[in-house]
Amino acid sequence: MQSILLEIFKETTFTEEESQLLYSKLKKITLKKGAFLLKAGETVKDIYYIHNGCLRTYFKDASGKEHTLQFAIKDWWTSDYIALYGRAQSKSVSSIECIKEATLYKLSKKDFDILCKEKPKVGHFYIKKLEFAFAAFQTRILENLTLSAKERYLNFVKAYPNIEQNVKNYHIASYLGITTESLSRIRKEIANG
Repeated sequence: MQSILLEIFKETTFTEEESQLLYSKLKKITLKKGAFLLKAGETVKDIYYIHNGCLRTYFKDASGKEHTLQFAIKDWWTSDYIALYGRAQSKSVSSIECIKEATLYKLSKKDFDILCKEKPKVGHFYIKKLEFAFAAFQTRILENLTLSAKERYLNFVKAYPNIEQNVKNYHIASYLGITTESLSRIRKEIANG
């Protein structure tokens, strides 16, 4: 119990009673490669902490083209945040697929809201996580608007150093907003120095 709480809530200390309460709200989930944590159109009620593995959040447009929004790896949180926090949307607009066998801890949004209200340490922790995530999303938007495909790829490799062997090329290309042919060309260019 303590080890997973220490992993999830880094640098936050809890009393034994608080630890037991937090742990009682977590539900451990294991996913096989190819399984879906969430599919577009489903009601979203939970947030998920990634203990290990890798998941991909993607949106499918009207023509059926997939757009990868995020890869979630160890120590990240994931959900469909548009449905979870948006005022007008409660159904998932994206799908979350397991691309490397994963162990997650699920926490209902309802329980989490209560914990944040009753245990300010939990709320403070999550605000810090959301601030970091918001800054990362804005950085990604700016990179997509201003950087070349090669620069975006290099930043991707820096952000996800051990992910390429587990992720299909078209997922990476989709995340970067380029074609798989462009991704191959960029990799070749980098390899040739």
